[in-house]
Amino acid sequence: MEFDKILETIHMISDQNLDVRTVTMGISLLDCIDSDSDVACQKIYDKITTKAKNLVKVAEQIEMEYGIPIVNKRVSVTPISLVAGASNDRDYVKYAKTLDKAAQTLGIDFIGGFSALVQKGMTKGDEILIASLPQALTQTNLVCASVNVGSSKSGINMDAVKQMGQVIKDAAELDYMNNAKLVVFCNAVEDNPFMAGGFHGVSEPDIVINVGVSGPGVVKTALEKVKGKPLDEVAETIKQTAFKVTRMGQLVGSIAAKRLGVPFGIVDLSLAPTPAVGDSVAQILEEIGLDQVGTHGTTAALAMLNDAVKKGGIMACSHVGGLSGAFIPVSEDAGMIDAVNAGTLNLAKLEAMTAVCSVGLDMIALPGDVPAETLGAMIADEAAIGMINNKTTAVRVIPVPGKKVGDTVEFGGLLGHAPIMDYTHVSSAAMIQRGGTIPAPIHSFKN
Repeated sequence: MEFDKILETIHMISDQNLDVRTVTMGISLLDCIDSDSDVACQKIYDKITTKAKNLVKVAEQIEMEYGIPIVNKRVSVTPISLVAGASNDRDYVKYAKTLDKAAQTLGIDFIGGFSALVQKGMTKGDEILIASLPQALTQTNLVCASVNVGSSKSGINMDAVKQMGQVIKDAAELDYMNNAKLVVFCNAVEDNPFMAGGFHGVSEPDIVINVGVSGPGVVKTALEKVKGKPLDEVAETIKQTAFKVTRMGQLVGSIAAKRLGVPFGIVDLSLAPTPAVGDSVAQILEEIGLDQVGTHGTTAALAMLNDAVKKGGIMACSHVGGLSGAFIPVSEDAGMIDAVNAGTLNLAKLEAMTAVCSVGLDMIALPGDVPAETLGAMIADEAAIGMINNKTTAVRVIPVPGKKVGDTVEFGGLLGHAPIMDYTHVSSAAMIQRGGTIPAPIHSFKN
Protein backbone atom coordinates (compact mmCIF):
# COMPACT_ATOMS: atom_id res chain seq x y z
CA MET A 1 0.00 0.00 0.00
CA GLU A 2 2.76 2.48 0.88
CA PHE A 3 4.51 1.59 -2.39
CA ASP A 4 1.31 2.43 -4.30
CA LYS A 5 1.08 5.82 -2.59
CA ILE A 6 4.71 6.59 -3.41
CA LEU A 7 4.17 5.57 -7.03
CA GLU A 8 1.04 7.73 -7.21
CA THR A 9 2.97 10.77 -5.99
CA ILE A 10 5.76 10.13 -8.49
CA HIS A 11 3.19 10.06 -11.32
CA MET A 12 1.60 13.27 -10.02
CA ILE A 13 4.95 15.04 -10.28
CA SER A 14 6.33 13.50 -13.47
CA ASP A 15 3.17 13.17 -15.58
CA GLN A 16 0.55 15.54 -14.13
CA ASN A 17 2.51 18.77 -13.45
CA LEU A 18 2.15 18.66 -9.66
CA ASP A 19 4.48 21.18 -8.06
CA VAL A 20 5.03 23.53 -5.19
CA ARG A 21 4.34 26.72 -7.08
CA THR A 22 6.06 28.93 -4.53
CA VAL A 23 7.86 29.02 -1.21
CA THR A 24 7.37 32.61 -0.04
CA MET A 25 9.07 34.20 2.95
CA GLY A 26 7.05 37.00 4.52
CA ILE A 27 9.17 39.71 6.16
CA SER A 28 7.92 42.58 8.32
CA LEU A 29 9.53 45.94 7.55
CA LEU A 30 7.88 47.83 10.39
CA ASP A 31 11.20 48.03 12.23
CA CYS A 32 12.77 49.63 9.13
CA ILE A 33 10.64 52.78 9.28
CA ASP A 34 12.72 55.98 9.34
CA SER A 35 12.03 59.60 8.45
CA ASP A 36 15.24 59.55 6.38
CA SER A 37 14.40 57.50 3.29
CA ASP A 38 18.05 56.64 2.63
CA VAL A 39 18.34 55.15 6.11
CA ALA A 40 15.01 53.34 5.71
CA CYS A 41 16.02 51.85 2.35
CA GLN A 42 19.32 50.61 3.75
CA LYS A 43 17.48 48.99 6.67
CA ILE A 44 15.04 47.38 4.24
CA TYR A 45 17.80 46.00 2.03
CA ASP A 46 19.80 44.73 5.00
CA LYS A 47 16.83 43.01 6.66
CA ILE A 48 15.57 41.29 3.51
CA THR A 49 18.99 40.07 2.41
CA THR A 50 19.82 38.86 5.93
CA LYS A 51 16.56 37.10 6.78
CA ALA A 52 16.09 35.50 3.35
CA LYS A 53 19.75 34.82 2.51
CA ASN A 54 19.26 31.03 2.62
CA LEU A 55 15.76 30.89 1.10
CA VAL A 56 16.81 29.83 -2.40
CA LYS A 57 19.45 27.40 -1.12
CA VAL A 58 17.03 25.65 1.25
CA ALA A 59 14.31 25.41 -1.39
CA GLU A 60 16.76 23.88 -3.87
CA GLN A 61 17.95 21.40 -1.24
CA ILE A 62 14.36 20.28 -0.61
CA GLU A 63 13.81 19.90 -4.36
CA MET A 64 16.87 17.66 -4.64
CA GLU A 65 16.17 15.58 -1.53
CA TYR A 66 12.45 14.95 -2.07
CA GLY A 67 12.15 15.23 -5.85
CA ILE A 68 9.41 17.83 -5.51
CA PRO A 69 9.63 20.74 -7.98
CA ILE A 70 9.57 24.17 -6.32
CA VAL A 71 8.90 26.55 -9.18
CA ASN A 72 9.32 29.92 -7.46
CA LYS A 73 11.16 31.30 -4.44
CA ARG A 74 9.68 34.63 -3.40
CA VAL A 75 9.58 37.25 -0.67
CA SER A 76 6.64 39.37 0.45
CA VAL A 77 7.03 42.45 2.64
CA THR A 78 4.94 44.90 4.66
CA PRO A 79 2.98 47.27 2.37
CA ILE A 80 5.51 49.93 1.46
CA SER A 81 3.05 52.81 1.89
CA LEU A 82 3.12 52.06 5.64
CA VAL A 83 6.91 52.09 5.73
CA ALA A 84 7.64 55.00 3.42
CA GLY A 85 4.94 57.25 4.83
CA ALA A 86 7.29 58.42 7.59
CA SER A 87 9.58 60.05 5.02
CA ASN A 88 9.14 63.34 3.22
CA ASP A 89 9.86 61.82 -0.20
CA ARG A 90 7.54 62.89 -3.01
CA ASP A 91 7.70 59.54 -4.77
CA TYR A 92 8.60 56.03 -3.63
CA VAL A 93 10.50 54.74 -6.67
CA LYS A 94 13.60 54.62 -4.46
CA TYR A 95 11.86 52.07 -2.21
CA ALA A 96 10.86 49.95 -5.21
CA LYS A 97 14.43 49.96 -6.49
CA THR A 98 15.63 48.87 -3.03
CA LEU A 99 13.24 45.91 -3.10
CA ASP A 100 14.38 45.05 -6.63
CA LYS A 101 18.05 45.17 -5.63
CA ALA A 102 17.38 42.91 -2.62
CA ALA A 103 15.50 40.42 -4.79
CA GLN A 104 18.34 40.29 -7.30
CA THR A 105 20.90 39.81 -4.52
CA LEU A 106 18.91 36.87 -3.15
CA GLY A 107 18.31 35.30 -6.57
CA ILE A 108 14.55 35.02 -5.97
CA ASP A 109 11.88 35.22 -8.66
CA PHE A 110 9.69 38.05 -7.34
CA ILE A 111 9.25 40.31 -4.33
CA GLY A 112 5.77 41.53 -3.44
CA GLY A 113 4.58 44.32 -1.19
CA PHE A 114 4.92 47.58 -3.11
CA SER A 115 1.38 47.98 -1.89
CA ALA A 116 -1.24 50.19 -0.28
CA LEU A 117 -4.41 49.34 1.65
CA VAL A 118 -6.90 52.11 0.91
CA GLN A 119 -10.32 50.50 1.30
CA LYS A 120 -11.51 53.21 3.71
CA GLY A 121 -9.35 56.15 2.67
CA MET A 122 -5.81 57.23 1.86
CA THR A 123 -2.92 58.52 3.92
CA LYS A 124 -0.21 60.66 2.40
CA GLY A 125 1.92 57.55 2.00
CA ASP A 126 -0.88 55.73 0.16
CA GLU A 127 -1.38 58.62 -2.24
CA ILE A 128 2.33 58.86 -3.02
CA LEU A 129 2.72 55.11 -3.51
CA ILE A 130 -0.20 54.91 -5.94
CA ALA A 131 1.12 57.88 -7.91
CA SER A 132 4.55 56.19 -8.01
CA LEU A 133 3.29 52.89 -9.42
CA PRO A 134 3.85 53.43 -13.16
CA GLN A 135 7.45 54.55 -12.75
CA ALA A 136 8.21 52.09 -9.93
CA LEU A 137 7.08 49.14 -12.06
CA THR A 138 8.87 50.45 -15.14
CA GLN A 139 12.18 50.94 -13.36
CA THR A 140 12.23 47.52 -11.64
CA ASN A 141 12.15 43.92 -12.83
CA LEU A 142 11.14 41.75 -9.88
CA VAL A 143 8.89 44.04 -7.85
CA CYS A 144 5.15 43.24 -7.65
CA ALA A 145 2.54 45.73 -6.54
CA SER A 146 -1.01 45.66 -5.23
CA VAL A 147 -3.67 48.07 -3.99
CA ASN A 148 -6.68 47.02 -1.91
CA VAL A 149 -9.59 49.34 -2.78
CA GLY A 150 -12.47 47.68 -0.93
CA SER A 151 -13.61 45.30 1.77
CA SER A 152 -16.82 43.78 3.06
CA LYS A 153 -16.36 45.77 6.27
CA SER A 154 -15.46 49.16 4.78
CA GLY A 155 -17.14 49.32 1.38
CA ILE A 156 -15.40 50.42 -1.82
CA ASN A 157 -13.18 53.49 -2.07
CA MET A 158 -14.32 54.78 -5.46
CA ASP A 159 -11.73 57.57 -5.46
CA ALA A 160 -9.07 54.86 -5.36
CA VAL A 161 -10.92 52.86 -8.02
CA LYS A 162 -10.92 55.87 -10.36
CA GLN A 163 -7.25 56.49 -9.69
CA MET A 164 -6.25 52.87 -10.29
CA GLY A 165 -7.97 52.86 -13.68
CA GLN A 166 -5.71 55.76 -14.68
CA VAL A 167 -2.64 54.13 -13.10
CA ILE A 168 -3.16 50.97 -15.18
CA LYS A 169 -3.54 53.09 -18.30
CA ASP A 170 -0.40 55.15 -17.53
CA ALA A 171 1.64 52.05 -16.65
CA ALA A 172 0.63 50.42 -19.96
CA GLU A 173 1.84 53.43 -21.92
CA LEU A 174 5.29 53.03 -20.37
CA ASP A 175 5.41 49.22 -20.76
CA TYR A 176 2.34 47.01 -20.99
CA MET A 177 4.12 44.28 -19.00
CA ASN A 178 4.01 46.58 -15.95
CA ASN A 179 0.41 45.55 -15.40
CA ALA A 180 1.33 41.87 -15.19
CA LYS A 181 2.96 42.88 -11.88
CA LEU A 182 0.01 44.92 -10.53
CA VAL A 183 -3.16 43.65 -8.84
CA VAL A 184 -6.14 45.66 -7.57
CA PHE A 185 -7.94 43.85 -4.73
CA CYS A 186 -11.07 43.80 -2.65
CA ASN A 187 -10.72 41.87 0.62
CA ALA A 188 -6.99 41.23 0.11
CA VAL A 189 -5.56 38.57 2.45
CA GLU A 190 -2.42 39.09 4.53
CA ASP A 191 -0.79 35.70 3.92
CA ASN A 192 -1.03 35.28 0.14
CA PRO A 193 2.14 33.55 -1.15
CA PHE A 194 1.24 34.09 -4.81
CA MET A 195 2.33 37.02 -6.96
CA ALA A 196 1.64 39.63 -8.08
CA GLY A 197 -0.73 40.23 -5.16
CA GLY A 198 1.29 38.94 -2.22
CA PHE A 199 2.23 41.22 0.67
CA HIS A 200 3.10 40.62 4.33
CA GLY A 201 0.23 41.77 6.53
CA VAL A 202 0.79 43.80 9.68
CA SER A 203 -0.76 41.08 11.87
CA GLU A 204 1.69 38.46 10.59
CA PRO A 205 4.85 37.38 12.51
CA ASP A 206 8.12 39.17 11.93
CA ILE A 207 9.22 36.39 9.56
CA VAL A 208 7.12 33.51 8.23
CA ILE A 209 7.17 30.85 5.51
CA ASN A 210 4.04 30.39 3.38
CA VAL A 211 3.72 27.81 0.63
CA GLY A 212 1.59 27.82 -2.51
CA VAL A 213 0.81 24.43 -4.07
CA SER A 214 -0.75 23.77 -7.44
CA GLY A 215 -1.85 20.79 -9.49
CA PRO A 216 -4.66 21.24 -12.03
CA GLY A 217 -3.29 18.28 -13.99
CA VAL A 218 -3.57 16.03 -10.94
CA VAL A 219 -7.24 16.93 -10.45
CA LYS A 220 -8.05 16.41 -14.14
CA THR A 221 -6.39 12.98 -14.13
CA ALA A 222 -8.35 11.98 -11.02
CA LEU A 223 -11.62 13.04 -12.66
CA GLU A 224 -10.90 10.92 -15.72
CA LYS A 225 -11.54 7.91 -13.46
CA VAL A 226 -15.10 9.01 -12.56
CA LYS A 227 -16.50 9.76 -16.02
CA GLY A 228 -20.29 9.76 -16.04
CA LYS A 229 -20.56 9.51 -12.24
CA PRO A 230 -22.89 11.81 -10.22
CA LEU A 231 -21.55 15.25 -9.36
CA ASP A 232 -21.34 14.53 -5.63
CA GLU A 233 -18.89 11.74 -6.47
CA VAL A 234 -16.97 14.19 -8.66
CA ALA A 235 -16.79 16.64 -5.75
CA GLU A 236 -15.57 13.92 -3.41
CA THR A 237 -12.84 12.94 -5.89
CA ILE A 238 -11.66 16.56 -6.10
CA LYS A 239 -11.67 16.81 -2.31
CA GLN A 240 -9.59 13.67 -1.85
CA THR A 241 -7.11 14.83 -4.51
CA ALA A 242 -6.80 18.27 -2.90
CA PHE A 243 -6.09 16.52 0.41
CA LYS A 244 -3.09 14.70 -1.08
CA VAL A 245 -1.73 17.81 -2.77
CA THR A 246 -2.07 19.91 0.39
CA ARG A 247 -0.18 17.29 2.41
CA MET A 248 2.76 17.69 0.07
CA GLY A 249 2.66 21.46 0.53
CA GLN A 250 2.57 21.10 4.29
CA LEU A 251 5.59 18.78 4.19
CA VAL A 252 7.63 21.23 2.10
CA GLY A 253 6.57 24.25 4.15
CA SER A 254 7.33 22.59 7.48
CA ILE A 255 10.78 21.45 6.36
CA ALA A 256 11.64 24.83 4.84
CA ALA A 257 10.53 26.71 7.95
CA LYS A 258 12.50 24.42 10.25
CA ARG A 259 15.69 24.72 8.21
CA LEU A 260 15.35 28.49 7.95
CA GLY A 261 14.58 28.81 11.67
CA VAL A 262 11.31 30.71 11.17
CA PRO A 263 7.63 29.91 11.83
CA PHE A 264 5.58 27.98 9.26
CA GLY A 265 2.53 29.97 8.25
CA ILE A 266 0.06 28.50 5.78
CA VAL A 267 -0.41 26.27 2.77
CA ASP A 268 -2.32 27.94 -0.05
CA LEU A 269 -3.74 25.22 -2.29
CA SER A 270 -4.72 27.18 -5.38
CA LEU A 271 -5.20 25.45 -8.70
CA ALA A 272 -3.01 27.85 -10.65
CA PRO A 273 -2.68 26.88 -14.31
CA THR A 274 0.39 27.27 -16.49
CA PRO A 275 0.72 27.26 -20.29
CA ALA A 276 2.02 23.67 -20.08
CA VAL A 277 -0.11 20.97 -21.69
CA GLY A 278 -2.35 19.28 -19.11
CA ASP A 279 -1.98 22.05 -16.51
CA SER A 280 -5.31 23.81 -17.13
CA VAL A 281 -8.24 24.70 -14.87
CA ALA A 282 -10.42 25.02 -17.98
CA GLN A 283 -9.72 21.41 -18.84
CA ILE A 284 -10.85 20.32 -15.35
CA LEU A 285 -14.19 22.02 -15.97
CA GLU A 286 -14.42 20.35 -19.36
CA GLU A 287 -13.64 16.99 -17.76
CA ILE A 288 -16.62 17.60 -15.45
CA GLY A 289 -18.81 17.70 -18.56
CA LEU A 290 -18.61 21.01 -20.42
CA ASP A 291 -17.84 20.84 -24.14
CA GLN A 292 -15.88 24.05 -23.66
CA VAL A 293 -15.34 26.39 -20.73
CA GLY A 294 -17.55 29.47 -20.95
CA THR A 295 -20.72 27.65 -21.93
CA HIS A 296 -23.78 27.45 -19.67
CA GLY A 297 -22.95 25.42 -16.56
CA THR A 298 -19.39 26.77 -16.31
CA THR A 299 -20.09 28.83 -13.19
CA ALA A 300 -21.75 25.88 -11.44
CA ALA A 301 -18.88 23.53 -12.26
CA LEU A 302 -16.32 26.10 -11.08
CA ALA A 303 -18.23 26.68 -7.83
CA MET A 304 -18.13 22.97 -7.08
CA LEU A 305 -14.44 22.74 -7.95
CA ASN A 306 -13.49 25.72 -5.79
CA ASP A 307 -15.47 24.48 -2.79
CA ALA A 308 -14.14 20.92 -3.01
CA VAL A 309 -10.56 22.18 -3.20
CA LYS A 310 -11.06 24.22 -0.02
CA LYS A 311 -12.67 21.28 1.82
CA GLY A 312 -9.85 18.92 0.85
CA GLY A 313 -7.22 21.43 1.91
CA ILE A 314 -8.79 22.04 5.30
CA MET A 315 -9.00 18.28 5.92
CA ALA A 316 -5.29 17.93 5.20
CA CYS A 317 -3.82 20.84 7.12
CA SER A 318 -4.96 23.04 9.98
CA HIS A 319 -2.98 25.95 8.53
CA VAL A 320 -4.67 26.49 5.18
CA GLY A 321 -4.76 30.13 4.13
CA GLY A 322 -3.98 32.56 1.36
CA LEU A 323 -6.59 32.28 -1.39
CA SER A 324 -6.95 28.47 -1.71
CA GLY A 325 -9.24 27.67 -4.60
CA ALA A 326 -9.09 27.87 -8.39
CA PHE A 327 -7.43 30.65 -10.41
CA ILE A 328 -8.69 31.55 -13.89
CA PRO A 329 -5.91 33.63 -15.50
CA VAL A 330 -6.66 33.68 -19.21
CA SER A 331 -3.11 33.97 -20.55
CA GLU A 332 -1.79 31.17 -18.33
CA ASP A 333 -4.43 28.56 -19.22
CA ALA A 334 -4.43 26.85 -22.61
CA GLY A 335 -8.08 25.87 -22.27
CA MET A 336 -9.15 29.42 -21.45
CA ILE A 337 -7.25 30.76 -24.47
CA ASP A 338 -8.95 28.21 -26.76
CA ALA A 339 -12.37 29.20 -25.38
CA VAL A 340 -11.71 32.91 -25.93
CA ASN A 341 -10.54 32.27 -29.49
CA ALA A 342 -13.65 30.15 -30.14
CA GLY A 343 -15.93 32.92 -28.87
CA THR A 344 -17.25 30.77 -26.01
CA LEU A 345 -15.61 32.76 -23.21
CA ASN A 346 -15.89 36.54 -22.84
CA LEU A 347 -15.40 39.17 -20.14
CA ALA A 348 -19.01 38.98 -18.96
CA LYS A 349 -18.77 35.23 -18.37
CA LEU A 350 -15.38 35.59 -16.70
CA GLU A 351 -16.88 38.15 -14.32
CA ALA A 352 -19.67 35.70 -13.42
CA MET A 353 -17.09 33.00 -12.79
CA THR A 354 -15.17 35.25 -10.40
CA ALA A 355 -18.16 35.26 -8.05
CA VAL A 356 -17.47 31.62 -7.17
CA CYS A 357 -13.70 31.11 -7.51
CA SER A 358 -10.47 32.54 -6.10
CA VAL A 359 -9.54 36.11 -7.05
CA GLY A 360 -11.00 37.61 -10.23
CA LEU A 361 -10.31 39.00 -13.71
CA ASP A 362 -6.75 37.84 -14.14
CA MET A 363 -4.14 38.21 -16.91
CA ILE A 364 -6.65 39.51 -19.43
CA ALA A 365 -5.22 41.41 -22.40
CA LEU A 366 -7.26 44.37 -23.63
CA PRO A 367 -6.97 46.79 -26.56
CA GLY A 368 -4.61 49.65 -25.81
CA ASP A 369 -7.33 52.25 -26.37
CA VAL A 370 -9.54 51.05 -23.50
CA PRO A 371 -10.53 54.17 -21.50
CA ALA A 372 -9.22 54.60 -17.94
CA GLU A 373 -12.82 54.98 -16.72
CA THR A 374 -13.71 51.59 -18.22
CA LEU A 375 -10.78 50.02 -16.40
CA GLY A 376 -12.04 51.67 -13.21
CA ALA A 377 -15.52 50.29 -13.84
CA MET A 378 -14.11 46.77 -14.24
CA ILE A 379 -12.35 47.20 -10.89
CA ALA A 380 -15.57 48.49 -9.30
CA ASP A 381 -17.58 45.50 -10.56
CA GLU A 382 -15.06 43.00 -9.22
CA ALA A 383 -14.79 44.86 -5.91
CA ALA A 384 -18.58 44.78 -5.59
CA ILE A 385 -18.63 40.99 -6.10
CA GLY A 386 -16.00 40.62 -3.39
CA MET A 387 -17.62 43.04 -0.99
CA ILE A 388 -21.11 41.55 -1.20
CA ASN A 389 -19.95 37.92 -1.12
CA ASN A 390 -17.30 38.44 1.59
CA LYS A 391 -14.56 36.98 -0.61
CA THR A 392 -11.32 38.10 -2.22
CA THR A 393 -11.67 39.48 -5.72
CA ALA A 394 -9.09 41.19 -7.88
CA VAL A 395 -8.32 42.69 -11.26
CA ARG A 396 -5.10 42.18 -13.22
CA VAL A 397 -5.81 43.42 -16.73
CA ILE A 398 -3.25 44.39 -19.34
CA PRO A 399 -4.06 47.04 -21.95
CA VAL A 400 -1.62 46.63 -24.84
CA PRO A 401 -0.98 49.82 -26.83
CA GLY A 402 -1.30 49.32 -30.59
CA LYS A 403 -3.18 46.03 -30.26
CA LYS A 404 -6.82 45.47 -31.22
CA VAL A 405 -9.39 42.74 -30.62
CA GLY A 406 -8.33 39.51 -32.30
CA ASP A 407 -4.61 40.19 -32.00
CA THR A 408 -2.40 38.11 -29.71
CA VAL A 409 0.24 39.25 -27.24
CA GLU A 410 3.11 37.15 -25.89
CA PHE A 411 3.97 37.57 -22.20
CA GLY A 412 6.51 34.73 -21.97
CA GLY A 413 7.31 32.11 -19.34
CA LEU A 414 4.59 31.12 -16.89
CA LEU A 415 2.54 34.14 -18.01
CA GLY A 416 1.96 32.59 -21.42
CA HIS A 417 0.18 34.48 -24.21
CA ALA A 418 -3.27 35.94 -24.62
CA PRO A 419 -5.77 36.97 -27.27
CA ILE A 420 -6.84 40.62 -27.03
CA MET A 421 -10.36 40.52 -25.60
CA ASP A 422 -13.16 42.97 -26.30
CA TYR A 423 -15.00 44.97 -23.66
CA THR A 424 -18.34 46.78 -23.55
CA HIS A 425 -17.83 50.12 -25.28
CA VAL A 426 -20.80 51.92 -23.67
CA SER A 427 -19.26 54.41 -21.25
CA SER A 428 -19.29 54.21 -17.44
CA ALA A 429 -17.29 57.43 -17.12
CA ALA A 430 -19.98 59.51 -15.40
CA MET A 431 -20.32 56.96 -12.59
CA ILE A 432 -16.58 56.55 -12.09
CA GLN A 433 -15.98 60.32 -12.10
CA ARG A 434 -18.34 60.70 -9.14
CA GLY A 435 -15.78 59.16 -6.78
CA GLY A 436 -16.74 58.88 -3.12
CA THR A 437 -17.51 55.59 -1.38
CA ILE A 438 -19.86 52.70 -2.03
CA PRO A 439 -20.97 51.92 1.55
CA ALA A 440 -20.39 48.53 3.12
CA PRO A 441 -23.29 46.08 2.80
CA ILE A 442 -25.76 45.60 5.63
CA HIS A 443 -24.39 42.15 6.47
CA SER A 444 -21.00 43.73 7.30
CA PHE A 445 -22.39 44.65 10.73
CA LYS A 446 -21.67 41.47 12.64
CA ASN A 447 -20.99 42.78 16.17
